[in-house]
Amino acid sequence: MQSPIRILTVYALRWIPRITLAIFTLSLLAPAPPRAILGAPQTVVTQHPQLCVHTRLIDEVEEWKIQRSLQMVREMGADTIVEFFPWAYIESNEGEYHWENVDRIVRHAENQGIQIIARMGFVPAWAQPDHGGRVTLNTLPEDRFDAFAGFVAAFAGRYAGIINRLIIWNEPNLAFEWGYREVSPEGYARLLEVVYPAAHEANENVEILAAPLAPNLEPPGSPTAMNDLGYLRALYAAGASANFDALAMHTYGFTQPASEMPDSSRLNYRRAELLREIMVEHGDFGKPVYITEMGWNDSDRWAYAVSPSDRIAYTLQAYEIAEANWDWASKVCNWVLRYPAPTYSYPDRFTLLDTEFQPHPLYNTLQSYSRGGEVGENLWYPAPTAH
Repeated sequence: MQSPIRILTVYALRWIPRITLAIFTLSLLAPAPPRAILGAPQTVVTQHPQLCVHTRLIDEVEEWKIQRSLQMVREMGADTIVEFFPWAYIESNEGEYHWENVDRIVRHAENQGIQIIARMGFVPAWAQPDHGGRVTLNTLPEDRFDAFAGFVAAFAGRYAGIINRLIIWNEPNLAFEWGYREVSPEGYARLLEVVYPAAHEANENVEILAAPLAPNLEPPGSPTAMNDLGYLRALYAAGASANFDALAMHTYGFTQPASEMPDSSRLNYRRAELLREIMVEHGDFGKPVYITEMGWNDSDRWAYAVSPSDRIAYTLQAYEIAEANWDWASKVCNWVLRYPAPTYSYPDRFTLLDTEFQPHPLYNTLQSYSRGGEVGENLWYPAPTAH
C-alpha cells in the first residue's frame, strides 16, 4: 500500500503544472488595468473660481486612479486642489528624498490644468523623539525644526513655479496634531520662524500658509484642544505674522445652514468671518485666506450630519456667501473628493465620489454650478429643511 505522502506527491506533480498553466492563461485573458497615458493638456473652465476640492491622492497605488480623480476635478470645474505630501513618505531616511509619488501627482495635475496647494506634515521616525517604539507621526521636537525646514525648502525648490502655496502643518491647536503634547501657539510660531526664510530662499515666489485651525469650543486649559479664536490671537501675540503670507482655514457647517450668523459660542460655516476679523485687528487685512477644508456630511451614522438635500443646499449657499462677501477668500475647498478605500463609517459621506468614481449628487450639482447653472433654473437647489 502506498503511503499518503507518496500519493500526495504524485498528485502534486501531476496537478501543479496544470494549475499554473490555467492561472497563466487566465491572466492573459483578464483585462489589463487602465493605463495612465497623458493626453493633450487641458484647461479648467469654470464661472466660479473659488471652487476648490481637497483630494487624497498620495495614498493611491495605481496611477490611473490619480489621473481619473484629477480629470473629474477638472470636469467638476475646480481649478485647484489641496493635497497632503507627508514628510515621512518623502524623506523616510534622513537626507534621502523620494519624489516619485509627488511627481506623478504633479504630472497629472499639470496635464489637467489644475493648481496644487500642498500641505506639509507627518514626521518621519528618524526625526521623532524616542517614544519607546511608539510612532505618533505628529511629534516634532524643536531641535528638529531645522530638519523640517530643510524638507520644506527642498520641496519648495523642486516644484518652484509649479506648486507655490505650501501649508505648514495641520490643526496645531489640537493636542493630537501637535504630537499629544500641550498645544502651543508660541511653539508653532517658532516653527514658522524657522520654515519661512528657508522656503523663501528656495523659491522666492512661494506663499507660506499658516496652518488651518480645528474649529472647537474647548474651555481654557483643555488637554484636548485650544479654542481656534484664542489660538489665532495667541499666534499673533507671539509675532507669527511676519512669517506667513496667507492663512488657511477649516470651516465646517456641522448641522447648521451656511447662512447662520457667526458667533464665538457656535461652530458653523461663517465662523471663518471671526477668524478674518482677528487677522484685520492685527493689520493683516492684505493677506488672503484659503479655506482648505469645508463642507457638510449626510451620513445617517453621525450626530453632526444633515440630510442629503440639506448638504447640497448648504454647500451651494456657502459658495454664494463666499462669492458675494468674502473677497479675502481666494479658494473655498470641499472636503473631500474621494478616499482611496472606503472607511465603512461616516467619513465616507463627506466624499463627492465613491471609491469606484461614481459621483454623489453634490458632485453633479457643483459641476452644474461651475458651468453657470442658476438657482431654480438649471441647478437643483432644494430648500433647506427646517431645524
